[in-house]
Amino acid sequence: MTNSSKVDLVGVGLNATDTLIHLSAYPALGSKVEYRHANVLPGGQVATTVVACQHWGMRTRYVGKLGDDEAANLHREAFAREGVETQLITVAGGASPQSLILVDGGGERTVFCRKDERLILQPDDLNPEWILNARALHVDGHDTAAATLAASWARDAGIPVIADLDEPYPGVEALLENIDYLIASRDFPCRLMNEPDLERALHQMQRRYSCLLTAATLGQDGVLAWDGNRYHHSPAYRVSVVDTTGAGDIFHAGFIYGLLQSWPLERQLDFACAAAALNCTAVGARGGIQSLEAIEHLMATAPRYAAEYYVPASEERAAQITHD
Repeated sequence: MTNSSKVDLVGVGLNATDTLIHLSAYPALGSKVEYRHANVLPGGQVATTVVACQHWGMRTRYVGKLGDDEAANLHREAFAREGVETQLITVAGGASPQSLILVDGGGERTVFCRKDERLILQPDDLNPEWILNARALHVDGHDTAAATLAASWARDAGIPVIADLDEPYPGVEALLENIDYLIASRDFPCRLMNEPDLERALHQMQRRYSCLLTAATLGQDGVLAWDGNRYHHSPAYRVSVVDTTGAGDIFHAGFIYGLLQSWPLERQLDFACAAAALNCTAVGARGGIQSLEAIEHLMATAPRYAAEYYVPASEERAAQITHD
């Protein structure tokens, strides 16, 4: 095995080159829409989370695949600029993952993705030392088999595993069995558990897969989490939204940062919401990564959205769900 340094966080998952096109409104079917400019920026779920954690002073490593194109150079330069250690596998003739992102006047984004099948990270590509020389592992499930192997190594070594999932990929069940902190997109728990009620779906996921925490990010409604005993809800902070691209990635970074600081769960969730909100004030998945001081200032001063969609479940409600 090659030597690798001890890091706080290792990420195994998606990188992508984002082409962001800003529009005043989402196009109607059959319409022709003029746009003034496009931004080409590095992104990708795990890659962005790792970069944010490095920006906040953590030591990080990213494991993934790239093609041998200009997009790959963009990623290498971004990782090097932040000081992220990389274990990158180059695929000759491969096209690095691309995302075309339409951002409407309210900052909401719609994502179109393209990925060369040759760039799927395989279990045989992994070196155990890359995973085991870390205090935490973050995965997104895109390269499901590789993520599952990495998560099993981490679980066996007592290393906490955090997951950012938005699709029930084939084979995801085996991955979920090795996840400690499952923080998914809004619809994932209900789709996975075939349960329309989000609170019940979070509880069922936690019980089935023995996660320490299951949670769903909810946009301006913040985050709802179940820790095995009770629900926690953190409303989102009010900011002037420019672009929601990367909000979930930065939320996960904020959660991981708080986890490795041994903060109480409520503070982890609040910090993650604040970090994600600030990222929405600039263009791109990483455009609004702010300093720790700026995030703390937002937490202390900014108003929050009213908890109208989800509120903390009462003890009675939690008990009812637990015993269903």
